[in-house]
Order: sequence, then structure tokens, then C-alpha cells
Amino acid sequence: MCKLLIFGGTTEGRLLAEHCSKSGISADVSVATEYGAELLPEDVNVLCGRLETEEMTALMLKNGYIMVVDATHPYAVEATKNIKAACEAADVKYLRLLRKSSVCCGKTVSNMAELTELLNSTEGTVLSTLGSKALPELTKVRDYRERLWIRVLPSEKILEQCRESGFDTAKVIQEKGPFTTAQNIAHLQMSGVSILVTKESGETGGYSEKAEAARICGVKMITLTRPAESGHSLEEIINIIEKELKK
Repeated sequence: MCKLLIFGGTTEGRLLAEHCSKSGISADVSVATEYGAELLPEDVNVLCGRLETEEMTALMLKNGYIMVVDATHPYAVEATKNIKAACEAADVKYLRLLRKSSVCCGKTVSNMAELTELLNSTEGTVLSTLGSKALPELTKVRDYRERLWIRVLPSEKILEQCRESGFDTAKVIQEKGPFTTAQNIAHLQMSGVSILVTKESGETGGYSEKAEAARICGVKMITLTRPAESGHSLEEIINIIEKELKK
């Protein structure tokens, strides 16, 4: 019987899955997208597809997991909320795997409303690396079609979403990250922007590479800070599952 369920789709989720595979700990990994599944080692059992809370609960009860590790993205607030609720309903131990933080550069905002307000008080063009989920809020930026460049994953569905939202698709960069400093510089130079907008994605999410590229290119940086939460580091999570699941 599989003892551990990991909700992944992140670098941290992949690293934890790799550790379980090498250590002989039976684990299933649930990811929302095919892209998330591609990050995982071949010998890991992957469950692909977005799940609602009730579906998560049913999965936990059916497979009899002893423990759940939430290794979803730091900004996936709704996913974490649903996973917690499912664990409570299924009476399964919940652990949150936290991504290591980075020191933020430039200006910071705590939510999208603050971001759009700040951008509306500035001039110049902007490169958003917030991903496709931020598109609806970014339409509130003044002259967004003219001012905004968007960097998102390569996907026809996402490109269509950009088009439907009124963004200029000639200003959409579709590439997979995390990106090197050189790649970030290339994107900043290609777009000719004066402001870079990013999440505080940590070292594994390429934050320092974006900050360095912005410094080199003389581009101002605005960081959307993470929601406050408590949890454990990857090392702490590994110690917990080693003690509790290898008995």
C-alpha cells in the first residue's frame, strides 16, 4: 500500500519524489498539468489532473494514505486551502513543504490590487513574469495592450487566453523556465521594457537570475511577495517521512 501522497508540480515536489524513489518510500505524486508530470522521475506513480476538495478526499480515503505533503507552488493559495480541507476530512496528516525565500529587490507589493495601482502610477513598458493566472488582473493596468509584455508557458490555450483578454500576442513570450540570467537579459532586451514584474519565486524559481538581469539591464523590479504561511523545509520533510514511513 502506498503510504505517502505528494501534491507537486514544483521543483521541491520533484526533489521529494526523487528522494522517495531512491529511499524505497512508496509515494504517489499528484500534479495538475502534464508540464508538472514532466518534471518527475520515470519510476514515480503520477496522478495527473486538477482535483477539487471532494475528489482529493475520496482519493485519500480510497488509497489509505498515511501522510500528505503539500509541495504546490508558494502562490497556489487555493490549492493549499483545498488540500488542507481534504486532509482534515479524510483524517490524514498534512505537511506543508515551503520553498526557501529570497531577499526581494526593488519595490514590493503584497497583492495584485497593489501591483496594478503601482503600475498605473508609473510610465513605461512592463514585462510580467507572473504567469497566465495573473492575466485578468493585469487587464486593469492602464493601456495594458500597449504597455505590457507577458511571459508564460508555451501553450496554445494560454496564447488564446492572452488574445481573448486583449493582450498583444506579438508581446507574449512563450517559454519554459526557470531561466538563466542570460535568458532573462535576452527577454528584457527583446521587449525593451523599463519595469520587470515577478513573484518572489526563490532560488529554485530563478528569482536571483531575474534580479541580476534587471540590474544589468537597468530595469526597475517589482516583486509580488508570497502569502504568509507556515510549514517545513525540504530537509525537515525528508526527516519526518524517514522517521514515520520507514518504520
